[in-house]
Amino acid sequence: MIKTETFRELALSLPNSYEEPYFDKTSFRINKKIFATLNEENSIVTIKLNPIDQNVFSSVNPDKIYPVPNKWGKLGWTHINLKKVRKNTLLDALTTSYFCIANQNTQITKNKY
Repeated sequence: MIKTETFRELALSLPNSYEEPYFDKTSFRINKKIFATLNEENSIVTIKLNPIDQNVFSSVNPDKIYPVPNKWGKLGWTHINLKKVRKNTLLDALTTSYFCIANQNTQITKNKY
């Protein structure tokens, strides 16, 4: 089991990441965009992945990492159960989400011109 404090430390250790309230959860952001949210009460983290990464993480760890069960899941939002996931798997998924969101602005700028 990974404690929510440990998750918070991991998320905030990523360059230029910061924490901000998001409704009844805590969000973790880069460039004003959310790459993860934390539901402390249920020990669930939600991250944003691209479809390929979501499929890989969910296929290998379906009881620990799984798409949000609604339209948000189809957009790449993925739950991680902190009570079941291993720290190295969490860090891999969190880092993947972070770079997915951090690189969005770069991709938009490149595609504009």
